[in-house]
Amino acid sequence: MKVVILAGGLGTRLSEETANKPKPMVEIGAKPMLWHIMNLYAAQGFSEFIVALGYRGESIKEYFLNYYAINNDLSIDLATGQTTMHGSKAPPWKVHLVDTGHATQTGGRLRRLRDWLKDDDCFMFTYGDGVADVDLNKLLAFHRSHGKLATVTTVKPPARFGRIGFEGDRVQEFYEKPEDSEGWINGGFFVLQPQAIDFIDADETPWERDPLVRLAAEQQMMGYKHYGFWSCMDTLREKTYLEELWASGQAPWKVW
Repeated sequence: MKVVILAGGLGTRLSEETANKPKPMVEIGAKPMLWHIMNLYAAQGFSEFIVALGYRGESIKEYFLNYYAINNDLSIDLATGQTTMHGSKAPPWKVHLVDTGHATQTGGRLRRLRDWLKDDDCFMFTYGDGVADVDLNKLLAFHRSHGKLATVTTVKPPARFGRIGFEGDRVQEFYEKPEDSEGWINGGFFVLQPQAIDFIDADETPWERDPLVRLAAEQQMMGYKHYGFWSCMDTLREKTYLEELWASGQAPWKVW
């Protein structure tokens, strides 16, 4: 099963870190956020990734092209240019790096990947800036149990995020940033049928707006309620928080 990861945004609220690299390449514990997310999936049996590139996508390509060298010891003979690598620290992942446009919105990036996903029964889809201790196999089993086009993992953090209204497990409403601080929010970690991509109209379409609103209105979206750890990395404060958790040796999302 493929895992789509959005990795093309500007990361403007982390401008201290993202002036020269995309947000998924901001490091937590000397490893890019993207590495953490991919390990989270791979540890639970999902190791084929489609990374949707945009802003400074070349830095992500360079990282994976040089992954083996970066993560192993090297001996270099400067006279001959011969390089010997020592060790075999390379995970058995298949990684597709796909340019989805510099200014494309989140929904548009997914829409541009339609041909990569058309033959799949379903696929996983997430953002390149969030981690959680979500049980992905339980999430997948939940998705397959209800027969709808979309499942969103929902969590309960601060008030600045958009809200999700439930009727049982069915997502009844999807709406952005209300005044109160109660309720569930979009935590990412989606499971989607390829037909869900048809709800995205154009490159300019944010996934979090019209597509999710329409999926909910047409009773085609269910919510998997996650009660454990979840955090995004939108701000320097959130990055520092994740760094502290990683340094403690008890990062909740480290399931590998």
